[in-house]
This record gives sequence, structure tokens and C-alpha cells, in this order.
Amino acid sequence: MSKFDPYEHLNISPNPDGSVTRLLRVPPVPTTLDEDSGVVAVSKDIPLDPEKKTWVRLFRPTKLPSNDNEVARIPIILYFHGGGWVVFQASDPVVHERGTHFASQTPAICVSVNYRLAPESRLPAQYDDAVDALLWVKKQAVDPNGEPWIRDYGDFSRTYLYGCSNGANITFHLGIRTLDMDLEPLKIGGLVINQPMFGGAQRTKSELRFAADQLLPLPVLDLMWQLALPKGTDRNHRYCNPMVDGAHRNLLPRLYRCLVIGYGGDPMIDRQQDFVQMLVMNGVMVEARFDDVGFHGIDLVDPRRSAVVMNMVKEFIWSSPAK
Repeated sequence: MSKFDPYEHLNISPNPDGSVTRLLRVPPVPTTLDEDSGVVAVSKDIPLDPEKKTWVRLFRPTKLPSNDNEVARIPIILYFHGGGWVVFQASDPVVHERGTHFASQTPAICVSVNYRLAPESRLPAQYDDAVDALLWVKKQAVDPNGEPWIRDYGDFSRTYLYGCSNGANITFHLGIRTLDMDLEPLKIGGLVINQPMFGGAQRTKSELRFAADQLLPLPVLDLMWQLALPKGTDRNHRYCNPMVDGAHRNLLPRLYRCLVIGYGGDPMIDRQQDFVQMLVMNGVMVEARFDDVGFHGIDLVDPRRSAVVMNMVKEFIWSSPAK
């Protein structure tokens, strides 16, 4: 029996310089500005930081809601995709589809962030890219020559941070970082933390129970953190394990409303539930939606689960009054 190789599982190959070669090349989904092509949302790519090679893919619903024959402003969703820090980008089919769904079904202006990947860029690079993206959105509110989709249709008082898997980790840490930032006139209405990727040095019961999980076996989770965390640190670093003591814990009582989603078959389910308990104990308004049945990323492959999550997100966003 051949030894399990987590690199092979992720379709990546390590290079001598510390980078990796991503062997699975999925054709990127092109953007479209043609509203008459039958698409439910139009899209375009905008550079964020050319030096870092970061960019955002912007989505706007083809059918914009209106009030008294005037186009109504709609929420802004800043979206951070999953991929375990190491794979996927905003133009990949599964990520592009998320942006299309958020824009058309919420409805909302969706800003899908193409952040840097590990190990070429280790944490906190991804958090820095998230801050850059949020400040870019803020700039559009005050710039007369700003991006028209956001400037003319976005409701800056209803800006939401949404992430899935490691993207949910980014969402949480971005939320913490923004608490001492001047974001006016932008206001964050809440965080959607979907199946957050957290870890720790001590194994949890769910990690041991699903150690041989088909999607995320323990050696793969360990490798993802090994490639993403700052060199010389372990999985009890606050980037990986927010339950450890640190300055970030003092900021929790000021955190925004949170919607946390998880599934019983996820190796990280115990950590996700501990995370919710930590938020609640610090006075954060939390809506926890845990389903005993399901696995990590099920909403990306099961249309029914995807629809359920979409309805949760819509309810979370539209139940929050504009400030």
C-alpha cells in the first residue's frame, strides 16, 4: 500500500525554493458585460494592487431592484473564496458561480477578492489583501470617478464580509482588524462565516473521527497550515487557532453580527462550535446554523444545500436594518 501524499491529494508539487506548482489547471471563466446574453449577473475584473498581483472580480445583477421607478441601492458583499490558502482563484468556475449567485439572488453587488496564495505568500498576506479590498470599496463611495457599479448601485451602509473555509478565516480576522479603522461612509452590517477553517496543536474529537476524510484528511489540513502559517510558528498561532489568548480576544466584544454555518461531517466542526461559544461568551450577536448531516464544502457541490445557504445569507442580510 503506497504512502498517502498530501501534496498529491491537493494536486500540487513542492519546489526547492519553497513555492509549489499547481498541477490542476481549470480554464478560467471569462467575465461578461453583455446584459442581453441571458446571464443573471454581469461581471468584470479590476486590479487591486498590481505589485501584489491582486485583483477583484465584480458582479452586478442584470435585473436591478427599483423603488418608485428609481434604481434601489443594494448591499455590498465582499467575498473570500476557499481553497485551503493554497489553491483556487476568483476566476475559477466554482468561485465565479458563487459571485453570480450572490449578485443575482441576494441581490447585491459582489466583490470577489483574488488574494495571494500560500506558500508563496504566507499569512498575514491574505489578511492584508482583504484590508486592501475593503479600503478599495470604501474609496468608491467618496471618489466621484469611482467604480460606477459600486458607486451608483451599492449601499455602503450594508456592507457584508463573507468567506467560506479559509475565506471564512479571512473574514473573521478582517472583521477584527476593521474595529479600529475609519471606514466612513462604509458600515459593516455583519460577517458570514461559512465552515471556517481553524486548527490547533491539540487534536479535537472531530478531527480524529474524520482523520481519513475523503476531502480533508488530517495530513492535508496539516499541510495547508504548514504552507500558510508564518515560518517558525505552529497551529496554536492565533491565525490558525483564534481560541488562544491574545490581543484579538480583547476586541471580540465589539465584533459585528455573525452568521456561522457548519456541517457535522466536517473534521473542523468541533473547532467551529468552540468558535461560536467563544463569540457568544464575549457578547457577540451570533446566528449559528449547524447541520448534523453534510461535509466540508457540501454547498459547493449540492444545489439543494447551496440554495439553503443562500436563503440563510439573504435572511441574515435583509433582517439587518440599514444604519
